[in-house]
Amino acid sequence: MNNAESSTDAPSLAWFKSSYSGAEGGQCVEVAAGMATVHIRDSKAAAGPLLTVSRETWAGFIGLASEDEL
Repeated sequence: MNNAESSTDAPSLAWFKSSYSGAEGGQCVEVAAGMATVHIRDSKAAAGPLLTVSRETWAGFIGLASEDEL
């Protein structure tokens, strides 16, 4: 995991915000998938730091988050 990058270091990434965020923004994260990594940032601080994880780690997180019982 690498959180030293900032969003300005990766300008060519296509960022996606959750459909649950609504028009007013709210407390959201944005995600951008790279070739081998997934980048996560705070939507309110788009130029701020990134959390970068492997695609496998992201898939595992999504799998756990989508389970009915945690």
